[in-house]
Amino acid sequence: MVRYSKVQFRTLVKNYGVDLCFTPMILADSFCQNEKARSNEFITTTNDTPLIVQFAANNVDDFVDASQLVYPYADGVDLNCGCPQRWAMKDGYGCALLSRPELVHNLLRSVRNNLPSHFSVSVKVRIFQDLKKTITMCQQLEQCGVNFMTVHGRTPLQKSGDNIDVEMLKEVCDLVKIPVVANGGIKSLYDAEQLYSTLNCDGIMVADGILNNPALFTGANKTPLYCVKHWMNLKDSSDDKITFQCYHHHLVFMLGKILTKKQKQEFNNLSDFDEVDVYIKKYVLDSFDGDVEVNHELENFVDCEFNSKITLKHAHKCRGCGKSICYCICAQYDYDSNKGNYFKSFVTNNDGIDFMDSNMFDECNL
Repeated sequence: MVRYSKVQFRTLVKNYGVDLCFTPMILADSFCQNEKARSNEFITTTNDTPLIVQFAANNVDDFVDASQLVYPYADGVDLNCGCPQRWAMKDGYGCALLSRPELVHNLLRSVRNNLPSHFSVSVKVRIFQDLKKTITMCQQLEQCGVNFMTVHGRTPLQKSGDNIDVEMLKEVCDLVKIPVVANGGIKSLYDAEQLYSTLNCDGIMVADGILNNPALFTGANKTPLYCVKHWMNLKDSSDDKITFQCYHHHLVFMLGKILTKKQKQEFNNLSDFDEVDVYIKKYVLDSFDGDVEVNHELENFVDCEFNSKITLKHAHKCRGCGKSICYCICAQYDYDSNKGNYFKSFVTNNDGIDFMDSNMFDECNL
């Protein structure tokens, strides 16, 4: 999830039945080139495990080097071949890679050959309209030496509201020998259990469903109040390691079934941590006096030291303009530049939003 699933959110959901977390999709080239991109996009703790770092990459050097940078701090890397966002497709990332199978093979095989066997290498894809083409793709990926694959049950042109192709996912699970994680269309624990039972897959991945309800795997049909309070506590224990944008945006999703339309409009225009906390305590947690049970703590942040030989190799050029990165707009990486004023369409169309295809943020040209 682009710019979501930061360490605070990963810690939150691991308290509510999640076994494995992925980082947000990170641009491998920016991660190698830009120190600020590394510090913003990859924050972890000693308890943040198991953890898969998901990269968007379109060349071998970037993917291998980015994977080597995070190797000391993660359990595996994942190549995203499933992101349908227009900017990603335009730049040859995400679903655009599905039309370049030889490149995908080189990306995955190169990382597998350059990192120890205990370090997981995986790939996430979307299906094609054609069953035979989908099966062929998945079987080819199987030969790349990946440990598992995640298959999203929609084509690159479909939106999050469209039904997933369960029959095609079933064929993939039956014919592919490595573990398959199914993804798409999960809005409740019941949905997850039904899909798991139908496919006999090895796992279920949830994205937008768990944004709306981080306690989805407990069986709750909306975000419990204790989960909202837990998120506030995680913010307080993060010091300066969580941005207002991240904190606020997650709450917009989590409170979607709790706030009224008018309250959503008000909440959307809050602009700092204190305003948000006061509002939640007044309108959401006014009657909540329960305890928050914590099994996974947010503590012991890791001071990541990245291999300087790798970072220096990438630091001198920006692929966007060819100029020194010191002078390029790409160096002006400001993750927290967009405080408050969450996109207004959310409060009028909050049930149908496709977070993977909407411009929630001012795009950073990294």
